[in-house]
Amino acid sequence: MRGWRRAGVMSWWRRLRNWWRRPAPTTVEVVLYTRRGCHLCEDALAALEKERRRHGYRLTLRDVDSDPAWKAAFDEWVPVVEIDGKVRFRGRVNEVLLQRLLDKLVQG
Repeated sequence: MRGWRRAGVMSWWRRLRNWWRRPAPTTVEVVLYTRRGCHLCEDALAALEKERRRHGYRLTLRDVDSDPAWKAAFDEWVPVVEIDGKVRFRGRVNEVLLQRLLDKLVQG
């Protein structure tokens, strides 16, 4: 009985030590290019907010109609999701791919 308890405490201690030594989470920057009245943009925002609660990344919303450069680049493609400076989704956001991508980026 005593050996079993010791093994349980050691296992618990190892988990605690590994948690303490884990690398600091990376800061992921997500930008959603959107426009007013876009139903796909609303769906994309809902998916991003759901994943943000899980991963805690920084989300920035940008209206493509407010800047001529953004309008020229993304006019027919909204919503556009940019993660760490790279465009990852245009049009529809695939929630499964978004989750996998963020899991990989946040955990390093």
